[in-house]
Order: sequence, then structure tokens, then C-alpha cells
Amino acid sequence: MDTSDRPARLAVGVLGAGRVGSVLGAALRLAGHRVVAASGVSDMSRRQAADRLGVGLSRPEEVIRQAELVLLTVPDDVLPELVAGLAATGADLRGKLLVHASGAYGLAVLDPAAEVGAVPLALHPVMTFTGRDDDLTKLNGCSFGVTAPLMLRPVAEALVIEMGGEPVWIAEQDRALYHAALAGAANHMITLIAESQELLSKIGVEHPGRMLGPLLGAALDNVLRLGIGGLTGPVVRGDAGTVRKHVDALILAAPEAADAYVALARLTADRALAAGLLKPEAAERLLDALGGNIWT
Repeated sequence: MDTSDRPARLAVGVLGAGRVGSVLGAALRLAGHRVVAASGVSDMSRRQAADRLGVGLSRPEEVIRQAELVLLTVPDDVLPELVAGLAATGADLRGKLLVHASGAYGLAVLDPAAEVGAVPLALHPVMTFTGRDDDLTKLNGCSFGVTAPLMLRPVAEALVIEMGGEPVWIAEQDRALYHAALAGAANHMITLIAESQELLSKIGVEHPGRMLGPLLGAALDNVLRLGIGGLTGPVVRGDAGTVRKHVDALILAAPEAADAYVALARLTADRALAAGLLKPEAAERLLDALGGNIWT
């Protein structure tokens, strides 16, 4: 990157020094920026602020006063209220970079602050953070969903690269769908795997994670390389009898999981059919086994 695109060293404040805020603040700190203040309400925020950011907790207005770049790293449902509150209380936001890390929101959520002089950016790391020591290293090579005013794109790009990430531009109107795609893949995958582990444990498998690991690793590699073409298993083979046995077993063992299995099998069959991987007559047999219409 041309050094002319590199932003000046900034005084950074973090509103919400939890898992995400402490990681992004620490990454900016490693890039040479100065973390000057942070706010938070939990014991974890207090620990993360001290350990990762090197500061104690302050009131939000003090964070705003000291900072030139303010990270708004609070839960999604809290973000609009926080921004509106900062603008309404007369916090001096003029010329300050106001950066949120929400995947679901773009720039519009920052409009109240922008109207009183703040400079808005949306920088969302496509990563999950658990509060463990290795969180910071997860940013290396991590994509960031970036939405920024056209004139601020070089600044947004430079900040992401400084944090070790790769900027990917997301249009304002696409933020909700972008985030739905990410959450559907990452969050629901965890639910499905946890459910599979529990079912295996019920039948006496002592180490379900060890059993599932190689299979899931191969499946993930297949889909990332081949897309739907990497699909294997009874649905794409058209094994309606096997699918029906799955549903019957799940109805007895875990009825709530049976509903999810049927919904996902229908979606899988629909995509396999559209890709030419599943023949129409096999899809009809699956339709009967699943007790519904895969085209609806």
C-alpha cells in the first residue's frame, strides 16, 4: 500500500471494550495508534481494557472527548440507541472517525452522529471472537465487510489492512443480506454440529468431536473449493429410504432436530436439483420421504 494512503497515528477510544472492541483496539494499538480510553459495564470489559488496551474504564463522554477515532463495539440492538444518545447529549463528535463493527448495519445507523460532524465508517470483521488469548491472531488475513463514503474508502481500507485484515466492499443496501449469509453459515453450523455431538453421545459414542472432525473438515474443504458440487450424502444420491429412516429416528430421539433436518434436506434437494446433481425422479422420491414440497 502506498504510504500516502496510511492514516496518521490516531488517538483511539473504545465504547464497548468487550470481545470485539478489545481485539480491534489492540490491533490498532499494535499498528501504532494510541488507545487513550475505553468504556464498558462488565467485569470482562474491565479485564480486556486493562490487558489488551492498557487503559482503565472511563465514562463514554470521556472516551469521546479524548479520542480521534471512536470504536462503537456494542451489541447490534444497542447501537442505534447509543449513536442517537451521543448525538442528542451534545458530545463533540466534529471531525472524529466514528467506526462501528456491526455486520448487519451500514452507514445509516450513524446518521445522527454524522449530522453533527462525525465521520462514519462501518468495518465488520468476518470472524468469531471468544475472549481467548488467540483472538487477536484471528484478524490476520480476516475479511472485513466495509461500507464507507466514497472519499473515505482509502482511510477505511488502510485501517483494515493495518489491523491485518482484507477489506471487502459491501453496499449499504446489502448489509442485512451480507450478515445473514455469514450468520447462517457460522452460527447455524455450530448449532448443527453441537446437535450431532449430542445425538452421538446419546448412543454411547465417547468422543463425538473426534469422530466428526475429519468428516467435517473434508466437507468444509469440499464446499469451499467446489460449491454445491462438493455435496455428498443420501440426499444428493436420491436415497429416499435412508432419508426417511433418518427422519423417523430423529422424531423419536429429538423431535426438534427432526424439523431442522427436514427443512435442510429440502433445501439441499432443491439446490442439488437446480445444479443438475439430482434427477427429477429421485427428487420426487425424496419429496415423499420428507413429506413436503421441495420446490416451495
